[in-house]
Amino acid sequence: MKRVLLGMSGGVDSSVAAILLKEQGYEVIGITMKLYEGEIEGSCCNTNSTLDAKKVCDYLKIPHYTLNFKKEFENRVIKNFICEYKNARTPNPCVECNKYLKFGLMYKRALELECEYIATGHYSKVEYSEKYKQYVLKKSDEEKKDQTYFLYSIPREVIPHILFPLQNLKTKQETRKIAEDNGLNIAHKKDSQEICFIPNDDYKLFLKDYIKEKEGNIVLQNGEILGKHKGLTNYTIGQRKGLGIAYKEPLYVIKLNKEKNEVVVGTEENLYNKELYADELNWLVFDKLEKEIECYAKIRYRAKVAKAKVIPIGDKVKVEFIEPQRAATSGQSVVFYDGDILLGGGKII
Repeated sequence: MKRVLLGMSGGVDSSVAAILLKEQGYEVIGITMKLYEGEIEGSCCNTNSTLDAKKVCDYLKIPHYTLNFKKEFENRVIKNFICEYKNARTPNPCVECNKYLKFGLMYKRALELECEYIATGHYSKVEYSEKYKQYVLKKSDEEKKDQTYFLYSIPREVIPHILFPLQNLKTKQETRKIAEDNGLNIAHKKDSQEICFIPNDDYKLFLKDYIKEKEGNIVLQNGEILGKHKGLTNYTIGQRKGLGIAYKEPLYVIKLNKEKNEVVVGTEENLYNKELYADELNWLVFDKLEKEIECYAKIRYRAKVAKAKVIPIGDKVKVEFIEPQRAATSGQSVVFYDGDILLGGGKII
């Protein structure tokens, strides 16, 4: 019987993953990671969530452990989150957590426990690709829930040792039905909030303890001053409401200029660009991008994939889209696909 270490949040996805793994004959060990101090309602790793995970494991008669990764989470995820905002970039903490915690430290712990696999409740697939002659990550059948966008940064060598038990489920309703049929009380539990360590999902309030904001100018691209801003962290690319300025046509945030402490605004047309640059690249099907490729790319989780050329330039890439993309944001991820296969990705510069 093959042993698998399953990350459990106390939610329906990871709980159903435990059910499916057990049905498939695996020896399952459940773990919940304690990632930060304090209790945040709706979070994936507060006390209630940990207790829910333990109850599910007790019900399924599998062992459950809580692992303290608070120090590692602070160093790798929270500090990165704060640093990115200090540099007028918009981070994606889930990408960092997957890279260093869920598919980094958790995999190391799995090896210590002599587990052949790690598993999570992510909606994604692991399959062997004849084209690339290796195991690859692929999009989930559940298109609306597909989470490969957040997984491009994980270590390539871990992929053959990952199980995604939900990979063949078509809808979230199907997942909840399995939980319900198996008598789990969490069958209709709400999904956890987007950023687990931010109380009430108010990142601006969270950042006030770490970043001393300075007022500055809101300007057009030509430098014309239209008003004052309240600190760069209060604005996002593509934002229209709450700018506190008047103009002859609707204006949107198109750039945050840290050097000049300016919020640059323009028309909606100014939000669209056909090209961007990215660094901090991670490739999942080859060691390095040696030559230009044509593929599909997306610049945010909810965006649709778009045809693009990816051109290597040293340790960076230039991404040229066939159709202009709206509101590419520095610090967010651009992720690349060959059909359903996740090729890798990087951080937008």
